Amino acid sequence: MSFTTLVSAEDLRAAPAGIVVLDCGFDLGDPAAGERAFAAGHLPGAIYAHLERDLSGPKGDGSHGRHPLPTREAFAATVGAWGIAPETQVVCYDAQGGPYAARAWWMLKWLGHEKVAVLDGGPAAWTAAGGELVTATAALAARPPYPMTREPAMATITAESLLAALGHVRVVDARAGERFRGEVEQIDPVGGHIPGATNRCFKDNLQADGRFKPAPLLRAEIERWATPAEQVVLQCGSGVTACHNLLAMAHAGFEGMRLYPGSWSEWCRDPSRPIARG
Repeated sequence: MSFTTLVSAEDLRAAPAGIVVLDCGFDLGDPAAGERAFAAGHLPGAIYAHLERDLSGPKGDGSHGRHPLPTREAFAATVGAWGIAPETQVVCYDAQGGPYAARAWWMLKWLGHEKVAVLDGGPAAWTAAGGELVTATAALAARPPYPMTREPAMATITAESLLAALGHVRVVDARAGERFRGEVEQIDPVGGHIPGATNRCFKDNLQADGRFKPAPLLRAEIERWATPAEQVVLQCGSGVTACHNLLAMAHAGFEGMRLYPGSWSEWCRDPSRPIARG
């Protein structure tokens, strides 16, 4: 059996050997916090995947957002160094509700890797199911660069294409409501949202215990938009938490939705692009 969206802690504990586990924990306010937490305790055999070093490309002047995607070639080399091949089952997790793990999930799918899932409920679910956390560092069994598909296996959209499509697509913003409305903005230089966007904070995908809502419930919530999947664009602050919404939608059975990787941190850098508040 392979896992392609979510995997429970119980199923992960029962899974055969050979799984590559990625600890993707991160804190936007303290970029070293995830590595410190990893050193203090992680799932057995886990490898640490850093949002800014491993799951993002060079930021440059910031005009393409705070966490631009790396080239697929660069990420294929990173994935190979982690020991991942097309037949490898990969499980990603974090202790922040899943957004950073979902970014790794989406990026592996982007390369064309099918067997990748996020640990539902993260390390809390793992320990609740009787799993242990360890401090030992796993030895990497590095492979050549991942043999990615010729074309990206996950769809994206550029700022220019999105601007031209406004009014014809549903933009879904994964940020917290107060940032979406422009009431506060602690990270990016301008507050607000892309005109016409719908706000669905990534935390709305979760239950009180930190696990994802059941797929039928997620599907019912998404169907209220009455928008074909191919007309939905997912964004957030910098292309990270939007992947959480994409994961939830994939778990609910939707495919073909597009990620706007630059998201608000790219959009708001150009004063010629329209913004809305409220």
